Amino acid sequence: MFEPKLSVITIVYNNVRDIERTMLSVLGQTYSPIEYIIVDGLSTDGTLEVINTYQDRISKLISEKDKGIYDAMNKGLAVATGDYVIFMNSGDEFYDKDTVAAVFASADEADIYYGETEMIDDNSQSLGQRRHRAPATFTWRSFKYGMSISHQAIYIRRSLTEPYDNMYQLSADIDWIIRAAKKTKKIVNVNRYVARYLVGGMSKKRHRQSLQERFNIMKRYYGLIPTVFYHFVIAFNLGWYWLKNKRTND
Repeated sequence: MFEPKLSVITIVYNNVRDIERTMLSVLGQTYSPIEYIIVDGLSTDGTLEVINTYQDRISKLISEKDKGIYDAMNKGLAVATGDYVIFMNSGDEFYDKDTVAAVFASADEADIYYGETEMIDDNSQSLGQRRHRAPATFTWRSFKYGMSISHQAIYIRRSLTEPYDNMYQLSADIDWIIRAAKKTKKIVNVNRYVARYLVGGMSKKRHRQSLQERFNIMKRYYGLIPTVFYHFVIAFNLGWYWLKNKRTND
């Protein structure tokens, strides 16, 4: 049976409200070979007390000041020893207790496994599927029309990963996934929901900066002219999405 070791990394800073829910979704997995790493930015709101309640079930805990979310994520990557790695940051969670087992049961020895993500609000209520649905097949070119796979829903062979580029403050995960995907030989769609994603976050609060970073990343990998064209398509799809939903709500 194919049972690789999975490093699950959770990044958190002052999120006492959500950290336990995320941790329990990891610790409650029916799949055994999991290394759980938590990187805390030296929280002061009680988050650390919650984490320490489960200290005997955590593989590694780093609690120190960092230079931002991607610096913290790099700290987690640096100590990870699993065959595969996934980030399940505070507020997010695996879709159900059998998620990891189902992912690795779907195929042997893939470089990347990915699935669909459900959005949830602050009260853990479902907001449905993300607007960018996970593509039926995925390559490093698949982000040209937007981030179609969330980082909570993608399992990457650790040997293919590199550190996040701290040049980007909000969209380094797109660059990180593209760089890994360019090296892959086998990518598997597990054809199921694999994560729940808490909407909001810094990329929503600083939306303009996030979009600028995404444009620059796409330009870097896909070229300027194609990226401008793709953004016209993205804008059209976004407008059509909101119009269709407005009609539905009306």
